[in-house]
Amino acid sequence: MVSLSSRTRLGWIFFLLVVTQIPAKSQNYYGIQGSSYAGSLGIGNNPASMVNTPFSWDVDILSFQTKYATNAVQVKNYSLLSSPQQSQYIFEDGDYRRFGYADFNANILNARIALNRRQAIGFGMNVRGYAHLITAPYNFIDTLSTTRDFFNLGNYGRRVQGDMNNSSWIELFASYGQTIWDRPTNRLNAGITMKVSRGFSGAYIDLREGRVGRARHDNNVVYTMEDISAEYGYSANYDAWDKEKSSTQNLRNFVTDTRGGFSFDLGVEYIIKPRIIPTVFDEDMYYDYDWKIGLSILDIGFNQYKYGEQSRQLNGFHENITDSVIDEKFLYVGSFEAFNDSLQGVVRNIRRPNGLFRVTNPTRMVLNVDRFLFDAFFVNANLSVNLSSLSNHQWRVTELNMLTITPRWETRFWGAYLPVQLNTKSQFWVGGAVKAGPLLIGIHNWANLFSKNKMANGGGYIALVLRPGKLTPKKLDKRLDCPK
Repeated sequence: MVSLSSRTRLGWIFFLLVVTQIPAKSQNYYGIQGSSYAGSLGIGNNPASMVNTPFSWDVDILSFQTKYATNAVQVKNYSLLSSPQQSQYIFEDGDYRRFGYADFNANILNARIALNRRQAIGFGMNVRGYAHLITAPYNFIDTLSTTRDFFNLGNYGRRVQGDMNNSSWIELFASYGQTIWDRPTNRLNAGITMKVSRGFSGAYIDLREGRVGRARHDNNVVYTMEDISAEYGYSANYDAWDKEKSSTQNLRNFVTDTRGGFSFDLGVEYIIKPRIIPTVFDEDMYYDYDWKIGLSILDIGFNQYKYGEQSRQLNGFHENITDSVIDEKFLYVGSFEAFNDSLQGVVRNIRRPNGLFRVTNPTRMVLNVDRFLFDAFFVNANLSVNLSSLSNHQWRVTELNMLTITPRWETRFWGAYLPVQLNTKSQFWVGGAVKAGPLLIGIHNWANLFSKNKMANGGGYIALVLRPGKLTPKKLDKRLDCPK
């Protein structure tokens, strides 16, 4: 395990390789994706889904979701069922490509109102954040104490690359959904969500090129910094934080010094109605289906941030910058400003960027297929494909979701869900969720609960959603009932 003093002396290396664990609106309430009872919680996965629900209205009073994944750090001796007092974390040894990912969203007073069977509206406020990093392969062990120790592992003569992106924002949204056609065998709904936002935390690091050479002088190995091309930036509202001011004043300044952003969602939902027409009609049967197929494109847009004072663009080293010079320059670095001052002695060209930088939202296409089985049993498949790389903005965040299969048993009041997912980092998670009236609680990875060595990958969610009607009756599918 690396000591604090050792990490300080290795600050330059950690900057080059971007190997930090990121503390970090992703609508990842996996259990209820595709459900007709999702209501306002389903708007974030497909705005068209708000039409086909039997509730005349519902209000998401407060919900919170987070998930995270990394192969660089392992948490030991801790699970959700144990005390954190004995927990430890270690940086994983080995020569491989590192990654870290985190996202969160808090939904505050999200509401959905059905104007009639064919039309619905939604609105509310969300706080969202994404952060992720990835590095080129490098070798690491947790007993390193000097820059030379790091390069002695074979981390010279190779291209050093890595990047990190973070974007967090507050958004207000308004949604509208409508039935396009309603035929005896099928129905098509469509929806749109418009969002305005304020980006309150943005940052990036982009190490495009780093090279280190190795030579022998008087039987001693010397590592020389040969080239670097990199830049890093962060939002200027962090500069307004002053420890001499109160927390209230700092928070006010932090939120005030932000810039606006904009995004929107589009979605359609195709419903294949039951093939068997019951002789007894129930109001809820209007919303029954055999298949429900949704297609949406989410978070088309961006957030923007003003550059902070310590943001920099770097190119090239001075001559004769060796590993011992790096250790000397960055031995006592205690602040971002001191780090930049130390850079002056090792990097040839340094420039401070001005103006604004934009971070593309996690734009993605989502295909959702929901299949009725029998009684109150369903199975859902959700495929998410990241599209933010198609943007012409250099900085972007992405979604961890890729493929999720969720069997569920669900009525108006009760629900049990078992999502099984494969994410973009090739991690396989089995999660679960339960619904009891207005309360929904879920976990992305059961290993967080039962294993003491799996807390670095997973997450969970909780939601409190109010709906009209009695709390006790349950609605089961009636299409197979015997005629009366």
